[in-house]
Amino acid sequence: MFVVIWEFIVKPEHRAAFDGAYRPDGDWARLFRRCDGYVATELLSDAEQPGRYVTIDHWRLPEHYVAGMARIAADYQALDARGAGWTLSERRLGSFVSD
Repeated sequence: MFVVIWEFIVKPEHRAAFDGAYRPDGDWARLFRRCDGYVATELLSDAEQPGRYVTIDHWRLPEHYVAGMARIAADYQALDARGAGWTLSERRLGSFVSD
């Protein structure tokens, strides 16, 4: 399994919109489902710091992720731009593999 993990600090007034877009059946997951090898998205909210979220996108293989991102690049950028004002910060924590 290959995962990509992101951290977001979301503005209080945009948390509902963020939740809707990033939840496991939200806009991002629907976009990723168009890619071979996409498995699921998790959305975690920090229990101690309101407005801090982590997303974990699960892919079967790194190659699936790379090919998928190339295939949906324009739609990815459009969706990312739509939510650009929702966050105070956005940081890719990394890509990880598991057996």
